[in-house]
Amino acid sequence: MNLVRSALYIPGSKARALEKAATLPCDAILFDLEDAVAPQEKAAARSLLAQMLDEVDYGPRLRLVRVNGAATDWGAADLDAFADHPGVDGILLPKVDGAGDLQAPGTKPLWAMMETPLALLNAPAIAAHPRLRGLVMGTNDLLKDLGARFRPDRAGLAAGLGLCLLAARAHGKLALDGVYNAFKDQPGLEAECLQGRDLGFDGKTLIHPDQLDTANRIFAPSEGEIDLARRQIAAFDAAKARGEGVAVLDGKIVENLHIVTARATLDKARAIAGMT
Repeated sequence: MNLVRSALYIPGSKARALEKAATLPCDAILFDLEDAVAPQEKAAARSLLAQMLDEVDYGPRLRLVRVNGAATDWGAADLDAFADHPGVDGILLPKVDGAGDLQAPGTKPLWAMMETPLALLNAPAIAAHPRLRGLVMGTNDLLKDLGARFRPDRAGLAAGLGLCLLAARAHGKLALDGVYNAFKDQPGLEAECLQGRDLGFDGKTLIHPDQLDTANRIFAPSEGEIDLARRQIAAFDAAKARGEGVAVLDGKIVENLHIVTARATLDKARAIAGMT
């Protein structure tokens, strides 16, 4: 399974950051050639990133490259450089407004930045695209385009977050929550990670290494959840052996749907153990 509790943006123009990323406990690296790179550095960043991907061992981390948009002066060259690069696991396309924007040479999986009102309205068609692997929320751009204000409860983003998550789940795709800008505010980050996890997101996109531990912890099953999953499976198996269709555990009914969730919890826990 793809483990994406934490997806860290790394500027493609910063050699030191690109080297350090190989040592960080992130599940995915979002190598950024778009927002994090100034226009005059775009070409140099593209060459540097290609070189680093050739030379640096990033281990089991998922490696995605966020290219510049197709309408920019750099988008086509970015795709030419990374669409078939052996060190890349997928291409993250910015400003995706609809399924027609999911175009790139090669066969690598595509990821879509969901950061415009049109993207939210077209989320089902985007998520249904056969090459799409996941949706990535671009909450900063969404707030700007919606004319909404940041609130700790993210009320202005609630509809968009929900639409994208529904679309991702309907088509079996991954969904990553947007960034939390105040990277020194650990309580605020924790609250937003908890909200994203409880909504159903697979993980959180991050802008600073100091945010990794919080995201990894919150988007991982707790010891209590792992213990409950094991006990649910054991109780359900015992009930089936008795010819019963449901079990009772801790005063609660356990049906097959709970076992599906329990097995997913244990699968995630095993995947996390395999990362360490």
